[in-house]
Amino acid sequence: MQYLKTIDDLEALYGTPGGPALRKVARRLTPLYRQWIMASKLCMLTTVGPEGTDDSPRGDDGPVVQELDPGTLALPDWRGNNRLDSLRNIVRDGRVSLMFLVPGSNNVMRVNGTAQVTADADLRARFEKKGKQPATVIVIAIDEIYSQCARALLRAGTWAGLDESQDLPSMGEILAEQTDGEEGGKDYDQAWGARAAQTMW
Repeated sequence: MQYLKTIDDLEALYGTPGGPALRKVARRLTPLYRQWIMASKLCMLTTVGPEGTDDSPRGDDGPVVQELDPGTLALPDWRGNNRLDSLRNIVRDGRVSLMFLVPGSNNVMRVNGTAQVTADADLRARFEKKGKQPATVIVIAIDEIYSQCARALLRAGTWAGLDESQDLPSMGEILAEQTDGEEGGKDYDQAWGARAAQTMW
C-alpha cells in the first residue's frame, strides 16, 4: 500500500477549497458565531502533548463555555476521573481545538487556539453550580473560528433520534476485560449512576 507523503499529492486528489470554505474563518467571536457557540452545551476538546494527542468531551447544562472577551473563551474543568490528560497536555503545549455541537444542527463550530489552565478563584466562581465550583478553568485565546462541513453528521444520521446502543458493551464489562476481572463488572455498572450524580458538579 502506498501512502500520500506531500501536500502536492493531497491537492492533486482533492483540488483547492472554494471561496466560502476560506472566507468563513473569523479571528474572534462575531455576533453570529457567538450566538451559535453560546447555544452549545457540548464540545470536544482536543489537545496535544509529549505522549500524543487527546480528545475529551466537555458538557454542561447551559453554555459549555463563557466569553471573557471576543478573543477569549473560558471552559470549566469539572471533576471527573482525575486522569487529567487534557490538562497535562495544555500545561506543556497550549495548542487546542474545540468542536461545538448543538442537537438538531448538522453544523459544527470549530475553534482553534492556545490554552492555559488557571485556578483563579474569581473565574472559578463564575461557573458555580449547586454550591460547587470547577477545580480549574481552561482559558482559550482564539486563533480562528469557523463552521465545519455538515456532511459528516448528515452521513451518520446523528440527530435521527435512533438508539443504536443496545448491543454495546457496558463500561463495567470493558473495564473487567482490561483488568482480567480485577475491576469493573456488574457491580461497577450498577453503582455508576450514584457515583455520577455525586460528582456531576
